[in-house]
Amino acid sequence: MQKMSNNRQIMTVGGGCFWCTEAVFQEVKGVQKVVSGYAGGNAPGKPTYREICSGLTGHAEVVQVTFDANIISFEELLTIFMTTHDPTTLNRQGADIGTQYRSVIFYHSENQHKTATEVLRQMQSYYTNKIITEISAIPIFYEAEAAHQNYYRENTQQGYCSFVIEPKLAKLRKLYADQLK
Repeated sequence: MQKMSNNRQIMTVGGGCFWCTEAVFQEVKGVQKVVSGYAGGNAPGKPTYREICSGLTGHAEVVQVTFDANIISFEELLTIFMTTHDPTTLNRQGADIGTQYRSVIFYHSENQHKTATEVLRQMQSYYTNKIITEISAIPIFYEAEAAHQNYYRENTQQGYCSFVIEPKLAKLRKLYADQLK
């Protein structure tokens, strides 16, 4: 696990469009930084958004979250992650369809691997369908282009933000009000 000063740790997850996942984690206490990017593919070199959207590179849209584990734990962040997207749909979140939108947890240590496995096991009872979230070791993480960083905060009037991200944030605020900034 990449540890930094003051018990800062890194989590990398994908739950569909990274704009949604980024917006969710930007609201959580203890989260210091959220970077949208790509991971888990096999294209040579740094992939572009256009290449990722083709579905041919094998990369998932992910966010890399830097957090202070003294304020919020990896387990708590995973619980938020698992309840703010649908971890039971294969390669799909709403209208976003393709392998780039898969549900995935990329662990940074064996401890994160064990925690992720246990959180998914515990969460299964809340879902009718089987959780299909992939759990894999962190591959190379590529930061997405600047236009995809801080997307929701800079584009709140855009249709996708209003119709897709806002409902996710409303659910977050309802379920986790005490854990938000």
